Amino acid sequence: MSKVKYKFNKKSLTFTRVQITIWKRLLLLFSHLSLGFVFGVAALIYSFNYLDSPKEKVQKREIDKIKFQYQMLNDHLGDLNKLLLELQYKDDNVYRIIFETAPISDQLRQSDVGGNDKDESLAGYPSSNLLIQTRHKMDKILWMTYVQSKSFDEITNLAKNKEKMLSAIPAIQPVSMKEMRRIAEGFGVRRNSVTRALRFHKGIDFDAATGTPVYATGNGVITEAGFNSGGYGNCIKINHGYSYETLYGHLSRIFVKPGQRIQRGQIIGYVGSTGYSSGPHLHYEVYKNGIAIDPIYFFFNDLTSEQFQKILELSSNPTQTMD
Repeated sequence: MSKVKYKFNKKSLTFTRVQITIWKRLLLLFSHLSLGFVFGVAALIYSFNYLDSPKEKVQKREIDKIKFQYQMLNDHLGDLNKLLLELQYKDDNVYRIIFETAPISDQLRQSDVGGNDKDESLAGYPSSNLLIQTRHKMDKILWMTYVQSKSFDEITNLAKNKEKMLSAIPAIQPVSMKEMRRIAEGFGVRRNSVTRALRFHKGIDFDAATGTPVYATGNGVITEAGFNSGGYGNCIKINHGYSYETLYGHLSRIFVKPGQRIQRGQIIGYVGSTGYSSGPHLHYEVYKNGIAIDPIYFFFNDLTSEQFQKILELSSNPTQTMD
C-alpha cells in the first residue's frame, strides 16, 4: 500500500492531501531507474579500468614473473658478453701473437646485426623496450660467438701448421753427443785445412769416427743425395719447408734418395772423409731463405744449458777447418 502524502498550506495553516498521478509515479520510477543505471554503468567502468578480476590478477603475476626472468636473462647475457670479450682479448693478444697472425678487426667483431624490421615486430607492447634490448644483446652475442668460433677454427689450423713447422725446423744435433769427439770448427771466417786460405766457413764441423750415424735434424724431403763436386764429397741436402734447408757433407755412406720424405732423428748416412776433407768429420750447414746461418743456435732439443754453453765456446775458437 502506497504511503499517503500531505502538503502544509501556509495560508490556511492546514495540511492538504497530495494527489499523485500515474504519470508522476512513472516519471519518478523512471528517474530512479535512470539514476541506478548511471551509477551501475559508472561502477562497471570503474571496475573494468581500476579493479582486476581474479583471472587478470593471475595474468599480472605471470607477466611480472616473465619480466623478472627477462631481467635475469639480460644479466646472464651481460656476463656472457664479458666472457666473450675476455676470449677476444686472449685471441688477439695471446693466441694470434703466438701464431704470428693479425688480430680480427673490431669492426668485424662489433658488426651491427640488428634490424628495424625485427624491432617493429616487438613494438607496441608494454615491455617492448625490454624485449628489443634483450633481442639486441642476443643478436650481438650470437654474432660475437660466430666470429670467435671462426677465429678458433683458424687458430686450430695455425696450431696444426705450427706443430708441423716445429717438427721441420732443424732442432737437434746431426751427430749424437755420445759419439762425437768434439766440434772441430764453428761458423764464421776460418782457415781452410787444405788450401790454408782464409774463407767463410758456412757450417759446423763435428769431429767423429768414420761410420758414426748422422741424423736428420728435422722433418723434410731429400733434395740431394750423392757425390757433390763442390768439395762436400758424399753429400745430403734436405728441404724442411718453412724456408729451412740443411746440408750434411763428407759422408762415408748415404742411406736416403732424392725425393724421400724423412723424419727428425732418422739416420740418413754415416760420418766419413770424402771430398775436400783432412779427416773423418761431418760438415753441417743450416740455411734460412737461402742464407747460411749459424747451426749452433738450433741445438736446443737434446742439450742442457751447460752443454750448449760448452759447445758454443768450442765453436767460437778460431782454429782451422777440417774441410
